[in-house]
Amino acid sequence: MTDEPGGYDCHRDHGPYAGVAAFLGRIAADRPRLASRHRTELHAIAPRLDSTARPAAEEEPIRFHPARRTAYLAYGAAEFVAVWADRLRRPVTVRFTHVGSADETTRELLDALTRRLGPSPVSLDLHDSGPRRAATAAPTLETMRTALGDSLARGFYHHAARTARRGRAAVTPDGDLRHWWAFTTGLATTLAALDRPTEALDLYHEARAVTDNPKITMSAAYATAMLYARHLPAADQDPAQARHWLEKALHLAAGLDDPRQRVLSTVFYEQGLALLDSREGDPASALRLIDDGLARLAAVLAPGERPQDLARLCHNRAQVHLALGDPAQALTDLDTVIAQDPDNCEYYVDRAALHRAAGRPRAAIRDYDTAIRLGPHLPEAFYNRAMLQQERGRAERTRDDLERVLTIDPRHLDARIALVNLHVRRNAFDQAETDARAGLVLAPQEPALLCTLGLIRSERGSLAEADRLFSQALAGDPELVEAWTNRAAIRFERGDVPAALADLDQAVALSAAPVPRYNRGTALTRLGRWEEAARDFTHALTQPDVDRSLRRDLRVELARCRRAMSR
Repeated sequence: MTDEPGGYDCHRDHGPYAGVAAFLGRIAADRPRLASRHRTELHAIAPRLDSTARPAAEEEPIRFHPARRTAYLAYGAAEFVAVWADRLRRPVTVRFTHVGSADETTRELLDALTRRLGPSPVSLDLHDSGPRRAATAAPTLETMRTALGDSLARGFYHHAARTARRGRAAVTPDGDLRHWWAFTTGLATTLAALDRPTEALDLYHEARAVTDNPKITMSAAYATAMLYARHLPAADQDPAQARHWLEKALHLAAGLDDPRQRVLSTVFYEQGLALLDSREGDPASALRLIDDGLARLAAVLAPGERPQDLARLCHNRAQVHLALGDPAQALTDLDTVIAQDPDNCEYYVDRAALHRAAGRPRAAIRDYDTAIRLGPHLPEAFYNRAMLQQERGRAERTRDDLERVLTIDPRHLDARIALVNLHVRRNAFDQAETDARAGLVLAPQEPALLCTLGLIRSERGSLAEADRLFSQALAGDPELVEAWTNRAAIRFERGDVPAALADLDQAVALSAAPVPRYNRGTALTRLGRWEEAARDFTHALTQPDVDRSLRRDLRVELARCRRAMSR
């Protein structure tokens, strides 16, 4: 592979993935078969590699990408480079310049490469200086608007924010209101995506202060409503304010001159009202709004026109049908959504959840498989598939999927907990303890990990440490039955039967499961309280999920109680 003269220029002025996209392109050119297996991430990072692809802004996605998507793309790109590196016959040094001035996407990918490659035939030579690529002509306002739209559609929000700020600095609302508003609302959208909704709210207040243009104030009203409904911190969300601004947007939409646009805008804004109605416990009203909206869209749209808008409403209706307790109709709607937008991996995850809830694990796994194929580094798809594999007794497949989740997203706490528990069930205590402690580095007070680590330490005879860990877990989650039960076992083993019994009282109060009852009955027999113990053993035997071994032990203990009571 021939390196770029002077290195790959990563300066942010050249856009998202500057430098690294060219590097990946060189590898793709040398290894087309390998590149075909990583088409999703390569298309997202270096779209010029696919001559048939449309610009992202023209693909009309139903919803914007989450900000975390770039981390998953970086993982996939690093895997692509690592496979290429493993096949090299001689060492290669790749030089990247202006790394300190790189876009966040570039730095994220370089970090992923550094972690993944480690000691290998490829070394990364990272510099903050170096020759700059020739500067292009100063961008026009239209060029900046196009770049902003493309970055928003691709989920490159930091670059989108810089572009929007640059555009706002070049115009004023008095001089060029159309462009000023495009950059302002674009910046607000990026800030909301980056979890900075308060700043986005300020921009919409600014827009209302500088213009009374009805189309702008209408759009600003709707966006403000969604900030109050969805994006602001939970403590600051305000359904009443959201409804106020939605009604303002609808009032302005009713005054639009174009009857077709009046219908489109009204239907779109009413989806916000449907969201609020559903959240406020009135899904029937939400359903009426959505059904009415679909009927009105059908009246003004030609066959096959604006399929994404129809899909958006069908997706909303699926959520409402779930709220109404009608998963079959929700599934029908999701089938329609996927037919309209078949390449969106997240909708297969949504549909798989319905299949799983309905007891169709094979259909659910097929949908997770498709989600993973379309979005190969989506942690939730791997995690949910792992849980299904676990339910079906496929321990190795479960472990593989959970390990993949943690490779992509080391902070995925549910996957960490599930993997630790899987190791415990396999009696792989060394690995379980290593993974539990790794998780506690990221979440030091996580009750489930503290509880499992306590169980591991108790298995190794460290009873005092185990007791302390169970107590820490209960301080974080007083309703964690496993911690009450396991701490009781420790205290029972150490001879403190009254303390064990107190813990088991808590466990039994929280859970109808047979094990806490069995354990409490055992503690009661130690204290000679035979009648109470017999009641616990009898109650446990009536539960539907008693396995054969436990059922045998319960019968033995119940017979012992009866003998003691008959003496």
